Amino acid sequence: MIRRTIKLLTNMWEVFKRNADDINSPVGLWLMVLVATCWSLIPQLAGAGSSQAHDTVSVSLPGDIILGGLFPVHEKGEGAPPCGPKVYNRGVQRLEAMLYAIDRVNNDTNILPGITIGVHILDTCSRDTYALNQSLQFVRASLNNLDTSVFECSDTSIPQLRKNATSGPVFGVIGGSYSSVSLQVANLLRLFHIPQISPASTAKTLSDKTRFDLFARTVPPDTFQSVALVDIIKNFNWSYVSTIHSEGSYGEYGIEAFHKEATERHVCIAAAEKVPSAADDKVFDSIIGKLQKKPNARGVILFTRAEDARRILLAAKRANLSHPFHWVASDGWGKQQKLLEGLEDIAEGAITVELQSEIIEDFDRYMMQLTPHNNKRNPWFAEYWEDTFNCVLSTASDDGKLMNEHDQDASLPQNEKPKITCDDSFRLSEKVGYEQESKTQFVVDAVYAFAHALHNLHNDLCTQNDQNPGPQHRHSESVWYRKPVDSHSQACPNMANYDGKDFYNNYLLNVSFVDLAGSEVKFDRQGDGLARYDILNYQRLDNSSGYQYKVIGKWFNNLEINLDTVVWNKENEMPTSACSLPCEAGMIKKQQGDTCCWICDSCEPYEYVYDELTCKDCGPGLWPYPDKLSCFALNIQYMRWNSLFALVPLAIAIFGITMTIIVIVLFAKNHDTPLVRASGRELSYTLLFGILVCYCNTFALIAKPTIGSCVLQRFGIGVGFSIIYSALLTKTNRISRIFHSASKSAQRLKYISPQSQVVITTSLIAIQVLITMIWMIVEPPGTRFYYPDRTEVILKCKIQDMSFLFSQLYNMILITICTVYAIKTRKIPENFNESKFIGFTMYTTCIIWLAFVPIYFGTGNSYEIQITTLCISISLSASVALVCLYSPKVYILVFHPDKNVRKLTMNSTVYRRSAATGGAPGVPTSSGYGRTPIGLNAADADAGIGVGVGAAKAGPERQSQSDCQNSPCSELDQNQTAVIHRSEECVNGAPTSDKCDCIGIND
Repeated sequence: MIRRTIKLLTNMWEVFKRNADDINSPVGLWLMVLVATCWSLIPQLAGAGSSQAHDTVSVSLPGDIILGGLFPVHEKGEGAPPCGPKVYNRGVQRLEAMLYAIDRVNNDTNILPGITIGVHILDTCSRDTYALNQSLQFVRASLNNLDTSVFECSDTSIPQLRKNATSGPVFGVIGGSYSSVSLQVANLLRLFHIPQISPASTAKTLSDKTRFDLFARTVPPDTFQSVALVDIIKNFNWSYVSTIHSEGSYGEYGIEAFHKEATERHVCIAAAEKVPSAADDKVFDSIIGKLQKKPNARGVILFTRAEDARRILLAAKRANLSHPFHWVASDGWGKQQKLLEGLEDIAEGAITVELQSEIIEDFDRYMMQLTPHNNKRNPWFAEYWEDTFNCVLSTASDDGKLMNEHDQDASLPQNEKPKITCDDSFRLSEKVGYEQESKTQFVVDAVYAFAHALHNLHNDLCTQNDQNPGPQHRHSESVWYRKPVDSHSQACPNMANYDGKDFYNNYLLNVSFVDLAGSEVKFDRQGDGLARYDILNYQRLDNSSGYQYKVIGKWFNNLEINLDTVVWNKENEMPTSACSLPCEAGMIKKQQGDTCCWICDSCEPYEYVYDELTCKDCGPGLWPYPDKLSCFALNIQYMRWNSLFALVPLAIAIFGITMTIIVIVLFAKNHDTPLVRASGRELSYTLLFGILVCYCNTFALIAKPTIGSCVLQRFGIGVGFSIIYSALLTKTNRISRIFHSASKSAQRLKYISPQSQVVITTSLIAIQVLITMIWMIVEPPGTRFYYPDRTEVILKCKIQDMSFLFSQLYNMILITICTVYAIKTRKIPENFNESKFIGFTMYTTCIIWLAFVPIYFGTGNSYEIQITTLCISISLSASVALVCLYSPKVYILVFHPDKNVRKLTMNSTVYRRSAATGGAPGVPTSSGYGRTPIGLNAADADAGIGVGVGAAKAGPERQSQSDCQNSPCSELDQNQTAVIHRSEECVNGAPTSDKCDCIGIND
């Protein structure tokens, strides 16, 4: 019946929690009174038979003001019993820390003088629902409190209630420890305006003042602890971890904050496992099995209760892991030694976070003087004593009889050895495993926070003229004895009846003091304490089998850690916890599943790493640095003067220029000699100038491309060739016309004078100049970058290969026509041998050009070979003309100047009319031309000198002027190919009269 009643009332309180906003309505207030009244009847319904139940055991000390306490004295029970049989070491220490702090405050004349603080401390058994049921006792005490204002004493004095734990309301509560407990209790206490300070609850949601407006804590929320854990992971360069958290507000809210922070900082969660409240060994074994499926996640984050952390380590030990996990745990594990008994090898190297707290040495002295005989106020201390010393106290059993050794043996399991009887000499010390619990300082701070706030309230309400200066930040000598309750309390009724919500906002949140350990204590507007953490490493002691927690760093807004002092489990160096290793330089990540899992893929040689997932092309002319993080400009390549590809054509060009200048000098020195005059001086100099221009083109082609050099290239190549081949075309055309017309007509030819030849040559050259000008308009000169591949940048003139080919089309036409004329004049009599040289020149030129075109276009990927080929081809074309046309003349001018006379430039062979054939002068022979004197090598027009071409007569008397004019000589006057002197007759080429003297052909 009692259990059903408790369950019903618990459900009703759940309604309160969900409808807290309506609690101030009349219906809500009546419902609160009803539920609390029912709770007040439960002890009466339970009767004497339930007096031994856990919920009836408490620490009750009377006082003027009562502070409640909620601590996990016992571990959570498995199954139906809410409390387990084993005492929770940390919970007992925290309970004693509250009693120790109450004793100090009550004996401190600087704080609440004349006012005694009492306590009502209950066991939560580490279970939230049970803690909620227990905390209803605080509510019941508040509702059962009598209003003394309706009573009057016979002596007119103010009525005083008897000072005991149940005679007055609970003014405030210290606790609980677990966040899940604090969440349930805070929802209840706020309805009755009972402020609460927790020394250990760190759930983030407790900072929400819209839901927990009367909750404060001397510890920071898990938000900061989660940031500290992520800072540790990032400091280890871990990017892939697994997490385990306990069911309940502490684990769930803590791991939620951790996951959020980890995600923002690019830490991936391999596996996230939850430990249910009623988990058995199979559940823990399953969790370890799931972690093993993520072998790359070597780091495991624990946001669990202490008992859950131990069972996780037990499961890891049962799994016999070949590669141990590396634990990083929250303050739920902290720096507890008993948690790791028998599991030291599994826990070695663990990194834990613990709230930064100082050891209160006076509390250690307090604990070490306690015994079951002098600590009767704590009903659970005897159990703690037996558990600590593994003994049995010789006290009365529950049925009033002493427990003897026979009874003790009968009560033990068969496989467990009997315990010894506790000796009176036993004392708590480090030798028996005593160590001050890490939250002790925060429990003491919570008591002092209430004391300072109450002191300020007392000064404002109960002290006239505000004569008391308030509490000083000094602490009296250690006093542990219980101060008797003063029947003349200094607490005024206004103080006892002061609204708890106003007290929380106006006094409790505004306290600030220095605690017994020398640390500053204060609350922010959310009621949270300052965030300070120690970073611990579980290490084996040097030269010992023992273990200890060693402080390796601190966290206060940022992490400070000494990695050199960290010890790892079976690792000499910092372990790796990453799904994929970082990619090398020049590689990017290709995601596979989780954001922290990828394969590395290389960027192309010409790409750089734009970000960890993207490669980007450096662009033309750029190349990535070895680290692939950025690009640099490639060296611009162009033909260098010291390159072998430049030296060879330069040598040829220089040699050609030298030879050409020598020829020009020789011709200039022998300007008026018969040989030079017979060669046609105007066209000879023009042709030599064209050869010189072709040689000079090599310098323009090898020079660094600029606008100027590119213009010179366009003009130089085209115009240089056009000068040479225009002059040659003019020569071959004239010779062909003269001898072709001589066989058909005696009519005098036009445009064969030197002046006409110069005009014709200039006109032909002008066409090429015009073509080049049009080309530069259509395709303006300039430079461009050419990229044969991604590793090269070549500076070139802005000339397309096909454009260059088309620009030389005109010169190709000239070459073709010259070659045709050379073929047509190949059988001119041998004295006109310059035609043969011109023919040889043109044949060779055609061969060079036919070879040049495929070589030029075939070497487009190698600018050096292409330029060298072009230079040599141009120089060879010029050299062929120079050698073939001028080497015979140079030979005579240099080595046989004796032959450079008029006599040797004339021929004695004359046309003879054959009597047998009756041939007329100028009758064509088999060669197509009339019989012409050998060596018709052109007398210069100015001098009238040249190779004579005689015209024969049948007899001196029968030959007339008309007979001479019917010969080829008749076409040659001073302005044409030959010069004709009027003479009477021509005999053997010698002028015997002034009738027909044929002297010279101007080539």
